[in-house]
Amino acid sequence: MANKNRDKNEVEREYTIPLREKIRPVPRYKKTPKAIKSIKEFIAKHMKIENRDLNKVKLSTYLNQFMWARGIKNPPAKIKVKAIRKGENVLVELVNYPEKLKFNKAREERRGKEALETIENKKSMMKKMKESLQKPKVDETEEDKEKTKNAEEKAKTSAESTKELEKAQARQAKHQTEKPKKSAKPMRVALQK
Repeated sequence: MANKNRDKNEVEREYTIPLREKIRPVPRYKKTPKAIKSIKEFIAKHMKIENRDLNKVKLSTYLNQFMWARGIKNPPAKIKVKAIRKGENVLVELVNYPEKLKFNKAREERRGKEALETIENKKSMMKKMKESLQKPKVDETEEDKEKTKNAEEKAKTSAESTKELEKAQARQAKHQTEKPKKSAKPMRVALQK
């Protein structure tokens, strides 16, 4: 009955994948990469992926961490996974998380929730700021309007006068500058014997 709620294309299955026989003949320094490839091959076969394309099988980060936890030379002999097929792609996750991975997963979920909350807070603040800017201003008295006009005129005139002064100083500096004289360096004289 639970399958009716899911999409028709979504299939979820649990597998216990034996890895010992696949990694036994491989050199020790290649055992974990071979184990990961064996997981992908197993899932591609049993989930009936077209042409058994391994690029369509994606391992979760926690499954990858679990596989690499004991290093490159000593992967687990078997592993229990849950495969979720969505369209053409298949996502493979661990079924039973070790304590350390449970802690990491909980921490990442908490950080994700905190990030979403901060984004929502920023959006609400932006909405409040936009609303406050769009509110009509309270009617100003005529004296206030005159003061603002006078202040604007003073700012314009002072800006224009400073520009004119800067131009005049630049002209004077341009005509008064002297080219620096070359320093008289002593010429190198060959050593006498």
